[in-house]
Amino acid sequence: MISEKDVLYIAGLAKMNLESSEIRLLAADLESILGYIKQLETLDVSDVTPTSHVLPLKNVYRNDDVSSSLTQNDALSIAVSRKDGFFRVPQIID
Repeated sequence: MISEKDVLYIAGLAKMNLESSEIRLLAADLESILGYIKQLETLDVSDVTPTSHVLPLKNVYRNDDVSSSLTQNDALSIAVSRKDGFFRVPQIID
Protein backbone atom coordinates (compact mmCIF):
# COMPACT_ATOMS: atom_id res chain seq x y z
CA MET A 1 0.00 0.00 0.00
CA ILE A 2 1.28 3.45 -0.94
CA SER A 3 1.19 5.79 2.04
CA GLU A 4 1.10 9.56 2.06
CA LYS A 5 4.65 9.42 3.43
CA ASP A 6 5.71 7.49 0.29
CA VAL A 7 4.06 10.09 -1.94
CA LEU A 8 5.80 12.92 -0.08
CA TYR A 9 9.15 11.14 -0.45
CA ILE A 10 8.66 10.68 -4.21
CA ALA A 11 7.46 14.29 -4.54
CA GLY A 12 10.60 15.42 -2.73
CA LEU A 13 12.76 13.51 -5.19
CA ALA A 14 10.92 15.21 -8.04
CA LYS A 15 11.11 18.58 -6.24
CA MET A 16 7.34 18.93 -6.31
CA ASN A 17 5.24 20.83 -3.78
CA LEU A 18 1.91 19.10 -3.24
CA GLU A 19 -1.28 20.13 -1.50
CA SER A 20 -2.78 17.63 0.96
CA SER A 21 -5.63 16.85 -1.45
CA GLU A 22 -3.10 16.09 -4.21
CA ILE A 23 -1.19 13.75 -1.91
CA ARG A 24 -4.27 11.62 -1.32
CA LEU A 25 -5.11 11.53 -5.04
CA LEU A 26 -1.56 10.61 -6.03
CA ALA A 27 -1.43 7.87 -3.40
CA ALA A 28 -4.58 6.36 -4.89
CA ASP A 29 -3.23 6.73 -8.45
CA LEU A 30 0.07 5.09 -7.57
CA GLU A 31 -1.75 2.26 -5.82
CA SER A 32 -3.86 1.73 -8.95
CA ILE A 33 -0.78 1.74 -11.18
CA LEU A 34 0.99 -0.81 -8.98
CA GLY A 35 -2.14 -2.97 -9.01
CA TYR A 36 -2.14 -2.95 -12.80
CA ILE A 37 1.56 -3.90 -12.87
CA LYS A 38 0.76 -6.77 -10.49
CA GLN A 39 -1.85 -7.96 -13.03
CA LEU A 40 0.74 -7.86 -15.82
CA GLU A 41 3.08 -10.04 -13.75
CA THR A 42 0.55 -12.88 -14.02
CA LEU A 43 0.77 -13.02 -17.84
CA ASP A 44 2.56 -15.98 -19.43
CA VAL A 45 5.21 -14.49 -21.70
CA SER A 46 7.38 -17.60 -21.99
CA ASP A 47 6.68 -17.85 -25.75
CA VAL A 48 7.31 -14.17 -26.43
CA THR A 49 10.63 -13.39 -28.06
CA PRO A 50 12.41 -10.54 -26.27
CA THR A 51 12.94 -7.42 -28.37
CA SER A 52 14.72 -4.18 -27.74
CA HIS A 53 12.95 -2.36 -30.61
CA VAL A 54 9.74 -3.06 -32.47
CA LEU A 55 11.27 -1.97 -35.78
CA PRO A 56 14.61 -3.04 -37.23
CA LEU A 57 17.34 -0.46 -36.74
CA LYS A 58 19.47 0.81 -39.58
CA ASN A 59 22.23 3.39 -39.28
CA VAL A 60 22.14 6.16 -41.82
CA TYR A 61 25.59 7.46 -42.65
CA ARG A 62 26.76 10.50 -44.55
CA ASN A 63 30.12 11.27 -46.08
CA ASP A 64 32.50 12.92 -43.67
CA ASP A 65 33.63 15.85 -45.79
CA VAL A 66 36.29 18.18 -44.44
CA SER A 67 35.29 21.85 -44.59
CA SER A 68 36.43 25.10 -43.05
CA SER A 69 35.22 26.07 -39.60
CA LEU A 70 35.16 29.18 -37.45
CA THR A 71 38.30 30.41 -35.80
CA GLN A 72 38.30 30.71 -32.03
CA ASN A 73 38.06 34.50 -32.26
CA ASP A 74 35.15 34.32 -34.72
CA ALA A 75 33.26 31.92 -32.46
CA LEU A 76 33.93 34.04 -29.38
CA SER A 77 32.90 37.24 -31.17
CA ILE A 78 29.21 36.43 -30.61
CA ALA A 79 29.66 35.31 -26.98
CA VAL A 80 27.71 37.20 -24.34
CA SER A 81 30.53 36.55 -21.90
CA ARG A 82 34.02 35.12 -22.37
CA LYS A 83 37.11 34.56 -20.26
CA ASP A 84 40.63 33.46 -21.20
CA GLY A 85 39.59 32.43 -24.71
CA PHE A 86 36.55 30.38 -23.65
CA PHE A 87 32.79 30.90 -23.48
CA ARG A 88 31.77 31.88 -19.97
CA VAL A 89 28.42 30.49 -18.79
CA PRO A 90 26.53 30.66 -15.47
CA GLN A 91 27.39 27.95 -12.95
CA ILE A 92 24.61 25.36 -12.85
CA ILE A 93 26.06 22.76 -10.46
CA ASP A 94 26.72 23.65 -6.84
